[in-house]
Amino acid sequence: MAVKMRLQRHGSKKRPFYFIVVADARAPRDGKFIQKLGTYNPLTVPATIQVDRQKALDWLHKGAQPTDTVRRILSFKGVLFLKHLLRGVSLGLFDEAVAMQKFTAWSSEHEAHVAKRQSANRKARIDSRNQPVVRKVATVTEPAAAPATEETKTEE
Repeated sequence: MAVKMRLQRHGSKKRPFYFIVVADARAPRDGKFIQKLGTYNPLTVPATIQVDRQKALDWLHKGAQPTDTVRRILSFKGVLFLKHLLRGVSLGLFDEAVAMQKFTAWSSEHEAHVAKRQSANRKARIDSRNQPVVRKVATVTEPAAAPATEETKTEE
């Protein structure tokens, strides 16, 4: 049985909200699933993502194939990096303590970057609210002086 990690759409029309689920590849998009791993809300800036890292990592080790979007989400949350580090541990390149140290360093740096993006977005939103509204008023231009016609030339 082929197992996929994919998004399951919820929410109303033009207001998407997704569950990140593990499902049989043959099941419909919003149909039966095996396990729910988290949620994804693309409407917030930056997008709100909640994922159970341990469950996602277990399913990746079992061979579940993520879709392209879920792969990007897992990469953003560090699940794929953690899988990469654990592979290095299994090959004997370094021990588990070093792997966890590398992951926590990456995670703290990543969280700082996300917080910076959120504060920049919040500041931009507040600045746009405080801008005075400038409305363009249509101006009526006066007609240019009439060009000299033949009648006015003959009178001279």
